Amino acid sequence: MDRIGFRPVTQADLPMLGDWLRDARVSCWWRGADEQLAGIAEDLDNPAMRQWLALRDGQPIAYAQFYPAHHWNAPHFRDLPADTIAVDCFAGPDGFGQGGAWLDALARRLLTEASVLVIDPEPENLRAIRAYAKAGFSGQDVRPSEDGTMARIMTRHR
Repeated sequence: MDRIGFRPVTQADLPMLGDWLRDARVSCWWRGADEQLAGIAEDLDNPAMRQWLALRDGQPIAYAQFYPAHHWNAPHFRDLPADTIAVDCFAGPDGFGQGGAWLDALARRLLTEASVLVIDPEPENLRAIRAYAKAGFSGQDVRPSEDGTMARIMTRHR
């Protein structure tokens, strides 16, 4: 079995993440690659946001950012416990088809500090929903997010 690990994102990773965001499999959900990359770069210095690369055998395969779910007052997270951590993520070219494994490893780590994790894919993003389900997330509730986009609320509990 491949070894899954994580490391923080650095400025040096931004060109790679930009390429990943331009991949059609990512850009259809993470719209506006340049704006998304600017947000990732800006959040490198935000103490509320943690950004990691998922690694398989030391090689980057995916990006994840996670933060206290109530930090930005997202309306679709309103009824979740106060310690909930929200996760946003996307795969790199070498990470497609492996989301279940690395997300499960990430979830196990994060559930040592929170009772609930939440992830909020668009309801039509079936590939992501399957990966999240493989990683132990579940939930059918669909709600409008802060920008009006509909989000399926999927949680994983400790």
